Amino acid sequence: MEIKVLGPGCSNCVRLEKNVERAIEGTNQEVTISKVSDPVDIMKYGVMSTPGLVVDGKVISYGRVLTPEEIKTKLNL
Repeated sequence: MEIKVLGPGCSNCVRLEKNVERAIEGTNQEVTISKVSDPVDIMKYGVMSTPGLVVDGKVISYGRVLTPEEIKTKLNL
Protein backbone atom coordinates (compact mmCIF):
# COMPACT_ATOMS: atom_id res chain seq x y z
CA MET A 1 0.00 0.00 0.00
CA GLU A 2 1.32 3.42 -0.92
CA ILE A 3 0.10 6.41 1.09
CA LYS A 4 0.89 10.01 0.19
CA VAL A 5 0.24 13.04 2.38
CA LEU A 6 -0.30 16.12 0.22
CA GLY A 7 0.53 19.55 1.61
CA PRO A 8 3.13 22.27 1.92
CA GLY A 9 4.35 21.12 5.33
CA CYS A 10 1.86 23.03 7.47
CA SER A 11 0.92 21.88 10.97
CA ASN A 12 -2.20 20.11 9.67
CA CYS A 13 -0.12 18.19 7.14
CA VAL A 14 2.27 17.08 9.87
CA ARG A 15 -0.67 16.04 12.08
CA LEU A 16 -2.20 14.02 9.25
CA GLU A 17 1.08 12.22 8.61
CA LYS A 18 1.39 11.34 12.31
CA ASN A 19 -2.22 10.11 12.35
CA VAL A 20 -1.49 7.88 9.35
CA GLU A 21 1.51 6.42 11.20
CA ARG A 22 -0.67 5.79 14.26
CA ALA A 23 -3.39 4.17 12.14
CA ILE A 24 -1.05 1.63 10.55
CA GLU A 25 0.96 1.02 13.70
CA GLY A 26 0.67 -2.59 14.81
CA THR A 27 -0.86 -3.81 11.57
CA ASN A 28 0.90 -6.30 9.35
CA GLN A 29 0.35 -4.11 6.31
CA GLU A 30 3.29 -3.30 4.09
CA VAL A 31 2.94 0.47 3.76
CA THR A 32 5.04 3.20 2.19
CA ILE A 33 4.31 6.74 3.42
CA SER A 34 5.58 9.75 1.51
CA LYS A 35 4.97 13.48 1.48
CA VAL A 36 4.13 15.53 -1.59
CA SER A 37 4.77 19.24 -1.04
CA ASP A 38 5.20 20.58 -4.58
CA PRO A 39 2.04 22.59 -5.44
CA VAL A 40 2.15 21.40 -9.07
CA ASP A 41 2.25 17.75 -7.97
CA ILE A 42 -0.56 18.33 -5.46
CA MET A 43 -2.75 19.89 -8.15
CA LYS A 44 -2.20 16.83 -10.38
CA TYR A 45 -4.38 14.97 -7.88
CA GLY A 46 -7.09 17.63 -8.18
CA VAL A 47 -6.63 18.65 -4.55
CA MET A 48 -7.22 22.34 -4.00
CA SER A 49 -7.38 22.25 -0.20
CA THR A 50 -4.68 20.60 1.89
CA PRO A 51 -3.90 18.40 3.64
CA GLY A 52 -4.75 15.63 1.24
CA LEU A 53 -4.47 11.88 1.62
CA VAL A 54 -3.86 9.60 -1.36
CA VAL A 55 -3.88 5.81 -1.10
CA ASP A 56 -2.61 3.78 -4.05
CA GLY A 57 -3.16 6.75 -6.37
CA LYS A 58 -6.71 7.51 -5.21
CA VAL A 59 -7.58 10.65 -3.21
CA ILE A 60 -9.50 9.55 -0.12
CA SER A 61 -9.53 12.84 1.78
CA TYR A 62 -8.60 16.50 1.47
CA GLY A 63 -9.09 19.72 3.39
CA ARG A 64 -9.15 18.14 6.84
CA VAL A 65 -7.08 16.12 9.27
CA LEU A 66 -8.49 12.62 9.62
CA THR A 67 -8.19 10.88 12.99
CA PRO A 68 -6.32 7.57 13.20
CA GLU A 69 -9.69 5.83 13.57
CA GLU A 70 -11.07 7.49 10.42
CA ILE A 71 -7.94 6.49 8.52
CA LYS A 72 -8.27 2.87 9.70
CA THR A 73 -11.87 2.82 8.49
CA LYS A 74 -10.97 4.23 5.08
CA LEU A 75 -8.09 1.75 4.73
CA ASN A 76 -10.17 -1.20 6.00
CA LEU A 77 -7.65 -1.97 8.75
